[in-house]
Amino acid sequence: MPMSTDEPARFWDDHYRSSTPAEPRVNTRLAEIAADLEPGAALDLGCGQGGDALWLARRGWRVTATDISAVALSGLADRARSSGLVDRIATERHDLAQTFPAGRFDLVSAHYLHTRFDLPRARVLRTAAGALSPGGRLLVVDHGSTAPWSWNQDPDVHFPSPTEVTAGLALDPARWIVERADSPRRTATGPGGRTADVVDHVLVIRRIG
Repeated sequence: MPMSTDEPARFWDDHYRSSTPAEPRVNTRLAEIAADLEPGAALDLGCGQGGDALWLARRGWRVTATDISAVALSGLADRARSSGLVDRIATERHDLAQTFPAGRFDLVSAHYLHTRFDLPRARVLRTAAGALSPGGRLLVVDHGSTAPWSWNQDPDVHFPSPTEVTAGLALDPARWIVERADSPRRTATGPGGRTADVVDHVLVIRRIG
């Protein structure tokens, strides 16, 4: 299991160590898109506290949950055991700038894979697309706006659209097709129960060959 000790790992370990433990929630777009999919093998990139991994496992998916933070993964492993899902969730520590989980997946979920540290996102997402089984889907959900509690409050920050993300991946259209690329709005809940209207950039790519 890859063990990273660089600055990003320390930052995210400190982040999750200082967070108030709470029952993690599934991301809205994952629940919306995966609710009607046939369960199979799923990969959760940047799983954090594990709300998505737990939601998928409860619906019959076999989930590989990966994060750079050992603290986050330890918390998810504890939740999986207490929920009787230990046989459906495997945790792996990866710095995606360096390593990527092995295997083939019917669903790869990359929710808000943003960081203040350098991350070759296009390369990571191309690798994710290549890890799909035929018929499998890559779900990429990015921030499309700045919430009041976002760590980056730069008013000039650019949020790449789903079309821009797709172009950056440069996938062969004979092997991957875009099923969805849009920017819906929703009401998000942040720290302390604070709410705000935000935009998500949603991209769903299916492997066809």
